Amino acid sequence: MTIEEAREWLRLDNSDNDEIIKALLVAIPNYIEVSTGMCKEQQDTEPLVYTVSKFILQLWYNAEQAESEKLQRTIDSLLKAITLMADRSE
Repeated sequence: MTIEEAREWLRLDNSDNDEIIKALLVAIPNYIEVSTGMCKEQQDTEPLVYTVSKFILQLWYNAEQAESEKLQRTIDSLLKAITLMADRSE
């Protein structure tokens, strides 16, 4: 995900927090790999990873939002599906 895509997903008009966003974007693939076992190379070709990455970014960037529990449940479900995909590809 590019910084521009991340800003658009987070609905940010300026680049004031780009360093924070970049750090989060760097951390997301590692988090997905640890959570699911899917290596970074596999993540690059899996559309579901892109989707869950956006949700993780939203949760991490706005952790205190009212919908954070629902968002976390969605992320957990998507990570379970990705785990199954990673297990099948081994």
